Amino acid sequence: MTSLEKPTEDPQHNSRAVTEAALFEAFGGVRGMVETVVPGLFFVTIFTINKNLHWSAITALAVSLLLVVVRLVMRDTVKHAFSGVFGVAFGVVFAMMTGNAKDFYLPGMLYTLGLALAYIVTTLAGVPLIGLMLGPVFKENLSWRTRNPGRKKAYTKASWAWGLILLAKCAILFPLYWWADTAQLGWVLIALKIPPFLLAVWLTWVFLAKAPAPIDVFAELEAEEKAEEERQAVAATDRETSTARHRRES
Repeated sequence: MTSLEKPTEDPQHNSRAVTEAALFEAFGGVRGMVETVVPGLFFVTIFTINKNLHWSAITALAVSLLLVVVRLVMRDTVKHAFSGVFGVAFGVVFAMMTGNAKDFYLPGMLYTLGLALAYIVTTLAGVPLIGLMLGPVFKENLSWRTRNPGRKKAYTKASWAWGLILLAKCAILFPLYWWADTAQLGWVLIALKIPPFLLAVWLTWVFLAKAPAPIDVFAELEAEEKAEEERQAVAATDRETSTARHRRES
């Protein structure tokens, strides 16, 4: 096959593939989403059936711990499963302390509100949170802030999307916390667990797929180190050559 016949790589396609892989790594992919839903699903299902806060809370916590054990057995990353355990544990503590089953959902709701505000505040400050999160994943760190304005613009749009979507979710859930019963709040929360997340991830993918490629600062550092080593090797060779010439002349 001649060079003219060889298929050429599509940079845009490669950029989209890298973006998809980075988003799955950062947000846990399908499995991570499932692990965030299952404990709460068990809680609301059991509470809907028997109205027993203790059994519902214990089951949710046991399920979240089981998910961590499964990941450990499979030698898979556990960061998303562990975050689920902490979230469920906080919910269990709140609910047990107050005796109000709806408080099982309160820590997660407050976390969502705080995260929404973090996306908006950091974006207004010129350091969009999604860029801080994904920069290390793309091996660009903070180079997008000063050296890649196209990517900074994409991160800004994505952070606005995350912030506004999460605020809209909070605008639905917090009134229900006051007006609805535990089962109603729980089922609405389960229904709103994945769709807003998928919408935010999809918009992030759209914005980043159209953005310039990330600057691999790690590759740059390696190249600089290699160049420095070559310069030192050349300098050492020159010194040895000069020393040998002086000896011959003397």
